[in-house]
Amino acid sequence: MLKINKPLVFFDIESTGLDIINDKIIEITILKINISGKKNTFTFRINPGIPIPLEISKIHGIYDKDIKNSPSFKNVGNEIKQLIYKCDLVGFNILKFDLPILIEEFKNNKISFSINNVNIIDVQKLFHLMEKRNLSAAYKFYCNKTLKNSHSSFNDTMATYEVFLNQLEKYNNQEVFDLKGNKMGKVSKNINEINSTLNNNMIDLEGRFIMDNNVPIFNFGKYKGKKINEILKTNPEYFNWIIKGKFSDDTKKKLIKIKNAK
Repeated sequence: MLKINKPLVFFDIESTGLDIINDKIIEITILKINISGKKNTFTFRINPGIPIPLEISKIHGIYDKDIKNSPSFKNVGNEIKQLIYKCDLVGFNILKFDLPILIEEFKNNKISFSINNVNIIDVQKLFHLMEKRNLSAAYKFYCNKTLKNSHSSFNDTMATYEVFLNQLEKYNNQEVFDLKGNKMGKVSKNINEINSTLNNNMIDLEGRFIMDNNVPIFNFGKYKGKKINEILKTNPEYFNWIIKGKFSDDTKKKLIKIKNAK
């Protein structure tokens, strides 16, 4: 049983995108647990005042028509604030996304909100700390061995070889899904086939650009999820920013190729 000395709020946010400054909240669900243990759940649908990109709607299933008659954040912001104010906060990835975008909405709508003296627990952070995703953890998980002298190139190379072979055995012929739930292909012991499965939507090595329904889209920054050619037409300076910026030569060449494609 959780030991709490103030109300505890679990919450999750759906939005028009992943840019905490420019994107807007379209849905928030709050699970509030009072000190007595009583639980109450609240869900708010919010009209963001801007269109929801189709690529984003396909992820969370909320389309413009679903929130066209919903109130604005300005109209429900104070109610949301009262539900969570001075409560401890818990969520998955709330440190990098949910809490910052919520604070930004409060600020933009002139609603004072403070997280002083509030405990903030990011479940994703705990997950990553306890279930590490480094080579030593993979070696233990897949091979049930302890990696000694890690960061020796020889030991790390040999461990990677063993991990890969055990992955192919463990997942052979299983479907692989991306974070949107789309099928990417199956795990195979054929190198060409597993390359196709893992990298079927990859454009550049850094993963800055990916394919979505055969259309190149941005996979980072303020235009994440947006079609590259459309952005380059409306904001050609973004192209120049990348070409002159600290991006790999491969990324720059791939962007030029996309821009010049007919």
